Amino acid sequence: MRLPVYVLSAVVTVFLLAPLVVLAKGTLSPSDTAMTAPCPDSSKEYRHSWSEPLVYAAYAESEEQLVHASYLAESIRAFGGRNAHAPIRVYVPEDLVPSVDSMITILESWGVCVVATAMPLEYRGWPFGGKVYAAAQAERETAGKAMILVWLDEDTIVLQEPGAFLLGARTDFAYRPVMHNRSGSLFGQPPDPFWARVYELLGVDENMFFAMETPADHQQIRPYFNAGLLVVRPERGILRGWAEAFETLSGDPMLVALCGQDEVKRIFLHQAALVGPVLRGVQRERMVELPGAYNYPLFFKQMYGAAEEFDSIGEVVSLRYDKYFQHPEPDWSRRLRGEPEKITWLAKRLGKR
Repeated sequence: MRLPVYVLSAVVTVFLLAPLVVLAKGTLSPSDTAMTAPCPDSSKEYRHSWSEPLVYAAYAESEEQLVHASYLAESIRAFGGRNAHAPIRVYVPEDLVPSVDSMITILESWGVCVVATAMPLEYRGWPFGGKVYAAAQAERETAGKAMILVWLDEDTIVLQEPGAFLLGARTDFAYRPVMHNRSGSLFGQPPDPFWARVYELLGVDENMFFAMETPADHQQIRPYFNAGLLVVRPERGILRGWAEAFETLSGDPMLVALCGQDEVKRIFLHQAALVGPVLRGVQRERMVELPGAYNYPLFFKQMYGAAEEFDSIGEVVSLRYDKYFQHPEPDWSRRLRGEPEKITWLAKRLGKR
């Protein structure tokens, strides 16, 4: 009996991929989950031909951030539940790629596609500009290939299945507010000259505003989305619009002058740019604020001050550790509350410094 072509194709595919899967499993501890094989020629172009429900993506612009990205990838594979095998893409500045071969190998061992990225020369002086352009590239490359793109900062750790990332049919965008109000616009008060100019340039008017509360200092602010966790439908173009809005703001003489007088506003101009494409491009009823268990700011009080402690991971789905582990307190792992196994997992990776 002659087998159908699609059966033969499936057999050949399994046969060809088997060595990759065996090799990948050889790099894992028995408690870790299996991974998908890295995408081919991943530093140059996107070659996946599948349709995925969800893709993770992050940006790393230094070798240290690539180490962070490897912990992120490992945590997704270990604790991601139904999304543990989802594709992960890490974007790296093209001029950094040749010098980080060993880290790229580690990332690829976790099934990560490492992709070269670049930003226009005229915007390289702005903090976090590279992240904006990498996000736009990730969205462009996953449009038509993934239903959902989860854009994460590289200092993220996933500790439970992030079910809320699987957006409902009536949701196009999920977010967390900024951690605290260092440079936001207080709800119910007139915007300062910086925000008034941002709203004017990006075509945002007052009827688009709603209140959101910052988790660390509990202030009511106008929409100000945390750029470290954005869940989007790639075809909506939110992240590509982010890059366009960033160019508009960073090229405006008035904002350039205001940022020259206020370093905090200069640092977070990239984040302010998000309000345009989100508020103009997404209806309020089609966006969702993720629960506080997502993007949980671990030990935030110790770094920046906060109205409460952020030292319990029992219910945490994903956390951010920022710069904490550059100079951690000696007893941090004993002070942290939660499942002992997960605290040990964190200590083995983040506590090695």
